[in-house]
Amino acid sequence: MKIKKNIFLLIFTFVFFVAYSQNSKPEYVLVIHGGAGSIYKGRYSPEEEKEYIDKLTEALNLGDSLLRNNKSSLDAVEAVINILENSPLFNSGKGAVFTSEGKNELDASIMDGKTLNAGAVAGVTTIKNPISAARKVMTNSKHVLLSGKGAEKFAAEQGLKIVEPSYFYTEKSWNSYLRRKKKIDSDKEKHGTVGCVALDKFGNLAAGTSTGGMTYKMYGRVGDSPIIGAGTYADNNTCAVSATGHGEFFIRNVVAYDISARMKYLNESIEESANYVINEKLKKINASGGVIAIDKNANISMPFNTSGMFRGYIRSDGVPKVFLYKN
Repeated sequence: MKIKKNIFLLIFTFVFFVAYSQNSKPEYVLVIHGGAGSIYKGRYSPEEEKEYIDKLTEALNLGDSLLRNNKSSLDAVEAVINILENSPLFNSGKGAVFTSEGKNELDASIMDGKTLNAGAVAGVTTIKNPISAARKVMTNSKHVLLSGKGAEKFAAEQGLKIVEPSYFYTEKSWNSYLRRKKKIDSDKEKHGTVGCVALDKFGNLAAGTSTGGMTYKMYGRVGDSPIIGAGTYADNNTCAVSATGHGEFFIRNVVAYDISARMKYLNESIEESANYVINEKLKKINASGGVIAIDKNANISMPFNTSGMFRGYIRSDGVPKVFLYKN
C-alpha cells in the first residue's frame, strides 16, 4: 500500500511539473536582429564571427539587465538599439552604408504597444542615435515622422548627440559603395538593418528598428524601417515586430502590421503568422528579408528567407542565445 502511495505521489508530482512548465511563461523577453541576407557559414572568419556574436550578446545582456530591473520595454528597445547603432558591424548608425551620392542617410522608428504611440525619423545625417530621436518624436512632439533637416533640428533641440556626417564613415561601408559604383558589388543582398522587440514585466510590448538603408540607394530614398506598420509595429493585444529586408517590398506588403493583423483577425499564432508572411507571401514575389517578433504571451518568432540573419533572444532566465546562419 505504501509503495502504491509513493508511486502515486511521484506520478502526481511529475504531471504537476510538466503542466506548470508548459503553462508558465517568462517574466520578460527581448529579441534582436542585426540584418538578414547573404550571411552564410564560410563568409566570415572565426574572428569576425566572434565579433558579431560578442556584440549581439552584449546587446542582449544590456536588455536583460534593464528588464530585470523593472525598466519598460521601450527603455530596453532604445538602449539595445543604441548599442547596435554605435557598432561599425551593422548597417545602422556608425556602420551605415553610403547612398549613390556618397552620403550616409539614416532612418529609425519605435512603437509603444500599450498606447500605439510611435515615432520615427528619416533621411538624417547628423544624429548619432536615430532610434533615440525617433523616441523623442513619439514622446515630445505631436507627430509620428520627421525627416531630414527638420528631424535634425528637433533632435538638437531635444539635447540629443549631434555629430559631423564623417562620424558614420567606415572603411567597410565605403568600399562597398565603391564596388557598387563600379558595378562589381557582390554584397547587395545583405540587409544590415538592426532591430529589437521586447515584452516587459508589466506585459507591455515595444518594437524599434534602425538602418542606413541600401548601399548606393537613390538620393532621398526612404525604406520600410521608419514606416510604422511596414518595418516596425507593436500592439499589446497581439505582438511586436521589427523587420529587415528589401524595404520597398516590406512597405507594399505592410509586413509588420500584416503579421499583427493575421493574429488578430485569423487567430493565428505568432509563428504561423510571421512564417507565412516571410516564407510564403514575400517569397512568392522574390522579396528577401526577415523579422523578429514577440507575442503578448512571450512566444517568439524569427523567420527569414535568406541564407542567414544575425539574431538572438534572451528570456528572464538570463541566458542569451545568438544565431548567425540558417542552421
